[in-house]
Amino acid sequence: MALNLAMILETTAQRFPDNTAIIFNEHRLDYKTLRAHALRFASALAAQGVRKGDKVALLIPNIPQFSIAYYGILYAGATVVPLNVLCVADEIHYHLDDSDAVALVAFEGFLEAAAKGVTRAETCKRLIVIQAPGSTATLPDGAASFQQLLAGASPDFDMVQTGSDDTAVILYTSGTTGRPKGAELTHCNLFLNAQFANNIGGTILRPEPMTAPHVAIACLPLFHSFGQTVIQNGMFFLGAAITLLPRFTPDDCLRVMQRDRVTVFAGVPTMYFALLHHPDSDRYDISLKLCISGGAPIPVEVMKAFDAKYQVNIQEGFGLSETSPAASFNTFDFPKKAGSIGKPIFGVQMKIVDDQDHEVARGERGEVVIRGHNIMKGYYKRPEATEEALRNGWFHSGDIGIQDDEGYFYIVDRMKDMIIRGGFNVYPREVEEVLYAHPAVMEAAVIGVPDVEHGEEIKAVVAFKPGHSATEEDLRAYCREHLAAYKYPRLIEIRDTLPKGPTGKILKREMRQA
Repeated sequence: MALNLAMILETTAQRFPDNTAIIFNEHRLDYKTLRAHALRFASALAAQGVRKGDKVALLIPNIPQFSIAYYGILYAGATVVPLNVLCVADEIHYHLDDSDAVALVAFEGFLEAAAKGVTRAETCKRLIVIQAPGSTATLPDGAASFQQLLAGASPDFDMVQTGSDDTAVILYTSGTTGRPKGAELTHCNLFLNAQFANNIGGTILRPEPMTAPHVAIACLPLFHSFGQTVIQNGMFFLGAAITLLPRFTPDDCLRVMQRDRVTVFAGVPTMYFALLHHPDSDRYDISLKLCISGGAPIPVEVMKAFDAKYQVNIQEGFGLSETSPAASFNTFDFPKKAGSIGKPIFGVQMKIVDDQDHEVARGERGEVVIRGHNIMKGYYKRPEATEEALRNGWFHSGDIGIQDDEGYFYIVDRMKDMIIRGGFNVYPREVEEVLYAHPAVMEAAVIGVPDVEHGEEIKAVVAFKPGHSATEEDLRAYCREHLAAYKYPRLIEIRDTLPKGPTGKILKREMRQA
């Protein structure tokens, strides 16, 4: 069956051509203009030799060019590979090679790291640079200007037909072992997940596009599955506007929400915490109608206090990159239970199983497994990891949960050692590998510790080689050089030796209890 995720923009631009699609500071793009820009970029990519099924990576913050490039790549029949804008050159190089990307579209602010990554990459030989307004910077040899490509291309481009099971986007997600893996999400996966995003708010959202379209604030990064599907694709599906915030601060968020009369807010718990406790929040005239929380469990007391302060009803859900991302949600179709991740979304099944994949009784703990239209087709070029994750026909989330007698699910723990810091997943093994590369480090273990602001903070426990030493700041600086900003350990504890079991395995549970 033919399906291209770009049909979201194509259809909405036909239905609501003059509706505002994107707000960025004082600039506004309506749907017909956004469509024209995306088609120009598709035409430019085709002229650059990009073909159906090719991979094109993005290193772009929340600016209009993200959506233009994203949908332009889809129109061209290629696959989008969004990269975290905090990636350093080593990480960019890894993702480009692992995904077999043939081009990288990067914002000028990240040009140094992007250029280094492309120079070292094997398959990626095209660097397209989005220049900042008024920029006079010289582009690297062989690099192309995004703006010049658009100016020289025609919007008269016929969208490439893709299959519903073709890969639309590769989202990178780390595991507890090895390096980040690319989850292949199909056009069908993402199309249906965007369609579901409109159902979270029930009748709050659905009647409005023809009269007073909603405005959703995009303070979640669009390179992340949550912001990409629920905000960008979900709101474009509706014909609503998104107002872009490249970097979340409570001051900027409140200011933009007031300026643009924002009605839809989606965020991770740390954002809700920051907005709730901002000392000057009462000075702003906020008109929220729908709030969505995900990325990590939101404390019940924070949810209740935010609901009361802003007269909303936060809808909390659960998902992963591998599930496009929404798997379960509290929606207005049934009563919300604070602390619950709700029930599976339409067309999706979830259950709780033991270590033999047998379903457990209601109220008993086990692993959350999922199946349905939202499940990835697999990890790119990793058949063994795919088989392990999708065994017995169910995606194994690695999260421990329970299901109550009314069918609501709750996440109570994690099987993996993954740390969720401010809504971003941090995998200890990746940080540990960097620490082990330090010349003074003999042993290293990374754990998550409770943190009021970020939910969890990253803590490294290290022991040095005989005759070697380093300061905590030395180790932090070393990690900052090799890891994205949200991954490096803020807390470092130095010990003579790390606790181990009889087989020599480092016992992280003892460090967590210390």
